[in-house]
Amino acid sequence: MILLKAAVNQYKKYLINTEKSKETITGYSNHLKRMESYLIEKFNYPPYLQDITLTNLEEYLDSQLARGLAQASRSKSYYIIRSFYNYCCRKELVEKNIALNLEPIKVKRKERTYLTKNEVIVLVQKMENELIKTIVMAIYHTGMRISECTNLKIKSVDFKNKVIHIIGGKGNKDRDIPISDTLNKILTKYIKNERLEVNSNYFFATKASGRISPQHINRQINETVKRLGWEKHVSAHILRHSFASKLIQQEVNLVKIQKLLGHSDLRVTSIYTHTSKEELRQAVNVI
Repeated sequence: MILLKAAVNQYKKYLINTEKSKETITGYSNHLKRMESYLIEKFNYPPYLQDITLTNLEEYLDSQLARGLAQASRSKSYYIIRSFYNYCCRKELVEKNIALNLEPIKVKRKERTYLTKNEVIVLVQKMENELIKTIVMAIYHTGMRISECTNLKIKSVDFKNKVIHIIGGKGNKDRDIPISDTLNKILTKYIKNERLEVNSNYFFATKASGRISPQHINRQINETVKRLGWEKHVSAHILRHSFASKLIQQEVNLVKIQKLLGHSDLRVTSIYTHTSKEELRQAVNVI
């Protein structure tokens, strides 16, 4: 018999030892701790892993629905529970993998919103903070994840060969992203001006803290969007979508886009294949 808490700690060590990303380790651990808290309240004592039933897991997922969690969040919970129980089964902590009988939570796939090139220009022109302007353009021209952007070190930006080295991206994968001529000018200007007095190993950083947080970046973007009077949702992740959409519109091969974005599955990349109203209009005019 093993307490759920002890099993979760073992699973966390497994994630660390298999070199999962910090985001994955933190996200999975926090989720399982929330599940543990729910079950402690349900059992009225810290439960043993072997005492947890399929019904308990189903009720936990139902409780997320009652709290108003989005389908995507509940679906993520489902996959984390499945992963946890797969590990427990392999380690013979449980005799039966009850999570295999959980009903998958289907997420309705929808086209991601994106910004056109002109919209990105308008957004940047309206911004007041030069550092945020540079970050917005960097994400739009590279498709970097916001976490990759905020964790980017100076040594990882190779101006000589015009390459950004992403070290330990999602899934702990490394990749190289070419720096376009346009972005090269923007980053060179940043290094010679705003970045000059900052003492930090991080490429994008404020003078005060030596770093910059994803939350601060998105907050600055949101404030600019409000000043513009736009009703659409815009975030750093939308800029990443916009990078992918721009390449697709220019008929860049989907496999190449997959490599630039750091996707392990081509199906994820295909989500970015937007069709604009103008493209649809051109299509029917062919007839």
